[in-house]
Amino acid sequence: MNNQSENIPNKKRRVVRIILVILALIFCGFVGYIMVRFAMNKEYFQGWMEEHGILGRFAYCLMVIFQVVVALVPGEPLEIAGGYAFGVWQGTILYLLSATIGGMLVFLLVRKYGTNLVETIFSKEDVKGLGFLKATRKIDRKKKEALLIVLFILPGTPKDLICYFAGLTTISTKLWFVVCSLGRLPSLLTSTLGGEALETENYKVAIIAFVIALLISLGGLLLYKKIHQKNTDKEKKKNETEE
Repeated sequence: MNNQSENIPNKKRRVVRIILVILALIFCGFVGYIMVRFAMNKEYFQGWMEEHGILGRFAYCLMVIFQVVVALVPGEPLEIAGGYAFGVWQGTILYLLSATIGGMLVFLLVRKYGTNLVETIFSKEDVKGLGFLKATRKIDRKKKEALLIVLFILPGTPKDLICYFAGLTTISTKLWFVVCSLGRLPSLLTSTLGGEALETENYKVAIIAFVIALLISLGGLLLYKKIHQKNTDKEKKKNETEE
């Protein structure tokens, strides 16, 4: 009887926790939707940022940090918006700085709360699909870390998922900071360049920039899938051999 009565409060707490997580995700999704709509309204977004000066830049940085942490919000609209609101170089620096802060915050939170936090945002299948990046033996550690870095730097890869998953691996905080700082740069530059071209109404350059970004991302995505499949199959064979 005592065990049953103790389980009831535990079940209630679990239900309350699930409800709170669902409500939080709905709220974050709604905020993200408003944020993306705001960023995609070129004239209004640009005018608001110009009017608010440093405060506008601070607000933009908070939006990017929110996007990286929540991971439900696409980052591309904010990258492009940074280009037409601040220009290619300032937009790139602001986005990169904010994305690094967001990425490190995610990394440290996952290090503290583990798999449960990652699976709150992503499905178990998505998390399990990157299991080959976790080193089970010391001899594999550097190889797995190098693979994680390559996958994060490649344009077109699911950076938000990899960012969360990095906290579950053995990669050091210092090394992840470097990766997190520079890994988004290749795709970010083309997005902000396209955004700046939109601001100056140089549509030819904008189209070229976005086409290049799309082709690079598609190439990166295909390479990511190939590496993912190859290493997943290799991990399965290794586990079967050990069993």
